[in-house]
Amino acid sequence: MKLLWYKSSYSSNEGGECVEIAWRKSSYSGNEGGECVEVAETTAAVLVRDSEDPSGPHLTFDPAAWQSFLTYAATATV
Repeated sequence: MKLLWYKSSYSSNEGGECVEIAWRKSSYSGNEGGECVEVAETTAAVLVRDSEDPSGPHLTFDPAAWQSFLTYAATATV
C-alpha cells in the first residue's frame, strides 16, 4: 500500500512545527476510474476524501465512529 504524504500549507521551509498526514487509497480503487476514496488517520480524527479530487472537500470522523463503521461494513450483507 502506497502512502501519499502531504505537508500542511502552514509549514515553512525554515523549520518549526510542521504537520503531515498520509493518505491511503482504498484497495477497491481501480485504475479504470470510478468511485475511489482515500483515508488519512490521526489520533484525533479519520479523514475521508475523493481520490480523484484531493483538494476538494473531505469528511471527518471520530476514530470510534470510524471503527464502528468499519465493523458494520465488514459484516453487512448486500
